[in-house]
Amino acid sequence: MSAAHDPTKAVYVISVAAELAGVHPQTLRNYERSGLLDPTRTAGGSRRFSERDLARLRRIQELTSEGLNLEGVRRVLTLEAEVERLRRQVEELEAEHRRTVDEVRRSMRREIVPLNQAPTIYVGRRQSR
Repeated sequence: MSAAHDPTKAVYVISVAAELAGVHPQTLRNYERSGLLDPTRTAGGSRRFSERDLARLRRIQELTSEGLNLEGVRRVLTLEAEVERLRRQVEELEAEHRRTVDEVRRSMRREIVPLNQAPTIYVGRRQSR
């Protein structure tokens, strides 16, 4: 991925981020104080927002427009992050399971001995004299 398309690269100053999101810069400061946003800081202490921050801000706006207060938004975002973490974990476990099953199948192929399938002719029971 090129640096120009890195969604984590903090490039927007607070006024531009606020304008892109359609909110007042103070709203961004409030969200930061509430722990909902965590923009990068420059050496001089200025906030810089990334595309990822803006996507999170849009999600915050969706949730608040649905009637959630900031604590509710924080809880939803926390739960969404946990669901995403668990989804990735399930994907990793499924991949590990597939690898293990494939390995067992390969090992079974090596251990299986072919059975002689030649027909046997039945001659009848021998009687003893």
